[in-house]
Order: sequence, then C-alpha cells, then structure tokens
Amino acid sequence: MAPRNSTLSHLESAAEAALDKLGKDLVAIDLTEQMVLSEVFLLVSGANERQIEAIGDEVELKLARLGEKPLRREKSAHWILLDYEDLVVHIQTEEIRQYYMLEKLWNDCPRIELKAVKEDEKKRASN
Repeated sequence: MAPRNSTLSHLESAAEAALDKLGKDLVAIDLTEQMVLSEVFLLVSGANERQIEAIGDEVELKLARLGEKPLRREKSAHWILLDYEDLVVHIQTEEIRQYYMLEKLWNDCPRIELKAVKEDEKKRASN
C-alpha cells in the first residue's frame, strides 16, 4: 500500500514550506507497510532553535491554507513535532537529528522523492 494522494500532496506542501525557511536535509519516509498510525514522516533539519521554530510556523501556515491543522504540536528547544495524523513532520536541530537518527530507525522503509527538493536544487544550481 502506498501513501494516499492527499497525504503526498500535504507532504509536498510541508516540504516547500520547510525549504522556504531554509530547512535542510529533507527526508520523507513511507511508513505504510509498517502498520503504524502515520503514513509518512518528513524529517527536516534547522540550524538552531529560532530556525526550527520558523520552519514549524511556516509548515503550519501552509497546511492551514489547505484546511489542515495539526492534531498536536510538541516542542522542545531542539525538536518540533507536527502531527497531522497521516503526515508527521519532525523538525530538528542538526545535533539532535544526528543523535536520534530517525532515518536509521526507519531504514527499512522506502524513501519518497520530494519534488520540492528537486526544484529547490535546480533553483540553487541556476543561481
């Protein structure tokens, strides 16, 4: 089973929002075969607390425009979790992301290629 189209659409919107606030190392993980509550995780790194806060706010704003609001928002100085049920966005400082290594925890799950990341890479290469 693959993630639903609506989940993938929200994933792309969240990725665009994160990139707009200079989020780095975006990774989308397909969890549909793992029988967990969410379909997709989006992992994003930020340089510091202010940046992860800005990324989180932008993701919430962009998804709110699509009629989505998180079921819950958890925040610490180094990590923000936005739970949209089928999509969970983890925004972490680079140090915390290296410490918890969620990519390795879910290493057996397929990755989802993000169009927003490809477009951002093209835009940066042309500048």
